[in-house]
Order: sequence, then structure tokens, then C-alpha cells
Amino acid sequence: MSERYIVPDDLAANGLEFIPDGLVAAIGPERTVRFMNTRAERITGLRASDVVGRDVVEALPLQDLGGDSWWELTDPWHGLDTRTGHRERLLVLPSGRELLVTAQYNRRGRRQPVVAVVLGLRDAEGRRRAEKESAALLTSVAHELRSPLTGVKGFSSTLLRNWDRFTDDQKRLMLETIEADADRVTRLITELLDTSRIGAGRLTVHAVPVPVRPRLEAQVERRVAAGAEREQFELHVGDGVDVVWADPDRLEQVLTNLVDNALRHGRGRVHIAAERAGWEGPAAVDVVVTDDGDGIAPQHRELVFSRFWQAGAKHGTGLGLYLVRGLVEAHGGEVVVEKGPTGGARLRATFPDLE
Repeated sequence: MSERYIVPDDLAANGLEFIPDGLVAAIGPERTVRFMNTRAERITGLRASDVVGRDVVEALPLQDLGGDSWWELTDPWHGLDTRTGHRERLLVLPSGRELLVTAQYNRRGRRQPVVAVVLGLRDAEGRRRAEKESAALLTSVAHELRSPLTGVKGFSSTLLRNWDRFTDDQKRLMLETIEADADRVTRLITELLDTSRIGAGRLTVHAVPVPVRPRLEAQVERRVAAGAEREQFELHVGDGVDVVWADPDRLEQVLTNLVDNALRHGRGRVHIAAERAGWEGPAAVDVVVTDDGDGIAPQHRELVFSRFWQAGAKHGTGLGLYLVRGLVEAHGGEVVVEKGPTGGARLRATFPDLE
């Protein structure tokens, strides 16, 4: 390995000023900083003129989250001679700036002393955003679970302590409420598991021909049983559309989330339809749910399928449409947002025929 490769003198000229990550190179047993690119200056808040030429341990006093010196813990120059570097770690500077740091140890040969340490630096803001998203999800999940579980606990405790005081009709009502709340908890847990599977690319479906009209009618009946007005829903099944090729359970999830979304963001009627698809792919069935709300702005029509997207909603986990897209794409189809006839949102989920 040549000296030029180990410690290039023309790092900036080699294009390293244009890489998206920060880069700091220190050489020799004196650990002298030879190079610091502009991106590293922005990430650390330090000027290259104040860092280059100094001992990297003093110029960049990196610490772990416990406040201990990262340099003392790793000791690149005097540690094990088989090490080649360190994977990315979250470290901090005394200023409080958080950095994601990777390190590469360059040697002239195997088990030779370290002649250069090259640090790759990234801003930790992306990781912090991910952590905030996870915290937001936990908060939403806790909120969504607390309500049905409170109902289950309350009604079951009441029944156990006062069973003989209630009529059969009262007992049935409370048991039906417990069952409905338990179904809500089960559904939420299923959504969380499916979110994980979609993110990992491990979601599987088993498509079979499912009679479509009974599925759409069941969605309406469920909402009416929960207190909605039957006149609020319009249902249409196109000519020749008898079945949709889909996993029955996954289709139920898609329909439930689409209708819930329409009820949450619409202001009145919800139109539920199944019709022959007009997309450019193979023969397919479109499942379409349209509301009469304000619609979805064109610039937001892709964002609504992101995880945690709630568009100002004050309840829900923000996973509904993310799951819809993942489930429909697992069937080989697509889901898109369009403008409805009255200006509301029209969500069209396409399920290809598998005959």
C-alpha cells in the first residue's frame, strides 16, 4: 500500500469536498489532522483552520453519551493491531452537537501500526427524527389502546361485581361492548405487526376470488350497527364485477381503513364502489371509496401514504393509508388518490385478476 493511498495530500482535489458526509483525516503517531472538508465544518460547528494541524484528540474531543472520551475508549493508535475501524456510533462534542461517527484505521500492512485515522461524520438529525417518529407512534398506540382497554376493564369489572343486578339485555349490551373493544385492540396490534412486515419486505398474501358485494355491504352494516345513518353510505358494484382476487383478511383491512379514512375526513356521504379497472396493467378490479370532504391537495397525494401521516387528525395512529398501500402492492396492485366528483378525496385500490 502506497503512502499516497494511506494519506493522500490532495484530498480536496480528489473530490472529497463534494461528498455528502463530513471527513476528517489524522496521520502519524502525533495524530495530526491533515484534512477536514467543508461538510465536516458544518456538522461539527468547527472551522478547518482551527482543526487542521492539531492533535485530533484535542481538536475533536468526541465523547460517548455517558460523557467518557471516545478516544480513550477506542485508542486507535495503541489498541489491538487487528482492528480496521469502528462502525457508526452516536457521539457528542463538548458543545452538545451530536454526530454519527465512523472510523477507519489505515495501516501499511497487516498488524502494522496505524498510520492514519479517517473519520466519517454525519449529522444526527436524521436519527433524531426517526426517534421522534417512534416516540410519536408509541404515544399514538398508547392512546388508541387505552380507550378500548378502559372499556373492557370497566364493563367486565361491573359485570363480575353486579351480575345478578342486571337484566339479560343489559348484560348482552355490556358483553357486546367488551367484544367490540377487544376487536379494536386486536385490529391495532395487527396493524402494527403488518407495518413491521411491510417495512421489512416480509408481508405475504394468499389471494383467492372473494365475492365483492357482500364485503362492501358488510362495511356499511358494521358502521350502521355502530350508530351511523344508513343514508350516509352509497354502494355500487359495476356490471360483471362479481369477485375480487385478494387475501380475504387483507381485503377487509384495506376496506376498513379506506372507509374509516373517508368517515374521518369527509363531512357526509361516503361512496363505496367496485368496478372494472381502467389501468394499463392486467385485468383488475378497482375498489373505490369517495368522500365529500375538502379533498387532498395534489402535493399531499403521495405523502398521505407515509407512516404517521395524520393531516391534522387528532386521533388514530397515522398508519391506515400506509398499510393500505403496502397491502394492495403486496397483491400486485396499486392505490392512488384522485379528486372525487364533488371535490372530496377518491381513493382507488386496484386488485389484479389472477385467473
